[in-house]
Amino acid sequence: MINHHTHPCFNPDASRRFGRVHLPVAPKCNLGCNFCNRKFDCLNESRPGVTSTVLSPHQAVAYLAKIVEIVETPISVMGIAGPGDPFANLDETMQTLRLTRERFPDMLLCVASNGLAIGPHIHELAELDVSHVTITVNAVDPEIGAAIYRFVRPERRVYRGLAGAELLLERQLDAIDQLKSYGVTVKVNSIVMPGVNDHHIETIARTVSGLGADYHNCMALYPLAGTPFGELAEPDDAMMTSIRATCEKYVPQMAHCKRCRADAAGMLGEDNDELIRQAMAEAAAGPLRPEDDRPFVAVTSFEGVLVNQHLGESEQLWVFGPSGDGGYTQIETRPTPIPGGGDGRWEELARRLSDCRVLLCAAAGHKPKVALANYGVRVMVAEGLIEEALDAVYRDEKPRMPARVLAPSAGCDSDGVGCGGCTGSGTGCG
Repeated sequence: MINHHTHPCFNPDASRRFGRVHLPVAPKCNLGCNFCNRKFDCLNESRPGVTSTVLSPHQAVAYLAKIVEIVETPISVMGIAGPGDPFANLDETMQTLRLTRERFPDMLLCVASNGLAIGPHIHELAELDVSHVTITVNAVDPEIGAAIYRFVRPERRVYRGLAGAELLLERQLDAIDQLKSYGVTVKVNSIVMPGVNDHHIETIARTVSGLGADYHNCMALYPLAGTPFGELAEPDDAMMTSIRATCEKYVPQMAHCKRCRADAAGMLGEDNDELIRQAMAEAAAGPLRPEDDRPFVAVTSFEGVLVNQHLGESEQLWVFGPSGDGGYTQIETRPTPIPGGGDGRWEELARRLSDCRVLLCAAAGHKPKVALANYGVRVMVAEGLIEEALDAVYRDEKPRMPARVLAPSAGCDSDGVGCGGCTGSGTGCG
């Protein structure tokens, strides 16, 4: 049986013998951090908050099972660390934890959160034996917190400035206290931002130590272009060594953190290899829910030959299914709901596609992707011949994507592709 000393992110000795898997099921976030860039669909960056795709809970656990099978290093822990905050994606997070506990009863479960919305769910986390939780605390002085966070959004209300920082701090400290009352191992992450909170990290360490935090992980800022803190200097090794030495007086420090991606798998410090990336792509192309009986694929097309139309502009969808000779046959065309219905338009479309596993289109906006996914229809961006895209879908692979995503037109019901820079995850940039 896996024991609590085999978590590679919490135990430097375990990091040389055990691996971990981060399941990217949580795209939404409830904080606006001045150091964060929410364009998380990137294959070439290795940092927190980045993933190549977002998976549904069932896809994620199927992917986890594949990783356990193909990775030589024993996988001791499944973690959820984004690319947003797990508890801004409550249903997806809790379902993934439940499914993992059911399928892998001896695996350690771990979540990393900003602490804003975790509080009401700590009891269930404990019931699922989520043994390790990380809470990121960047300030215990609301004045400093107000300089770090543009907004704090619990539930549906948005707080800014001191009010937001005070609320966040209150919930973070309460979360640590609650977690320790259930015997959960708690690590506190603090991002060191020169000129913002570098002088304040010792106070954070002293405060969380008083609440019983088990570990403190001081992380150097990763400056990102296009963010308010993008021009700050990254802390050098001397600064980080000095800060950790000071904080060690209050709580044990961790220095082996690799600032992992939200879809990291295997040993710490190793990039996902081709087998892992392939397993991720196969999981993402699979059914959102295994119980779905959805034999057909819907396509946006002007003429029924090419995938060449934006979902928001489509007045009808071409529906295809497998034929008996190994090819595909057109089943019918179905009208799309008229524009102007807001979210209800996409819910109605999902109902019309209850027998379709995938909707192929040249481009689609964030809202329809999320709405259709909630009803079990995966939206996949593709280009080229419909038959080639169908081949990929029925092989559980990603179809060929456009080199340039189509921009939304005035008639696409305000559901364009957002910034145009993140097309692979199906969730936009937040």
